[in-house]
Amino acid sequence: MADDTDKSTTQARTSRDDRLKSALRENLKRRKLQARERAAGTEPSQNEDGSLNEGAAGKAGT
Repeated sequence: MADDTDKSTTQARTSRDDRLKSALRENLKRRKLQARERAAGTEPSQNEDGSLNEGAAGKAGT
């Protein structure tokens, strides 16, 4: 019985670790992009809902 509990705990921890790694990786990518945009002097504006305003590229479909 203890082996089953150990396996499920280990599997849950591995799953959580994988999700955290993925979230941290995406956050790092987003922060690097923001830093590059700030360095270039083209800081993107944000809409009221917090999403980034893509400017002319985002309005090309309309």
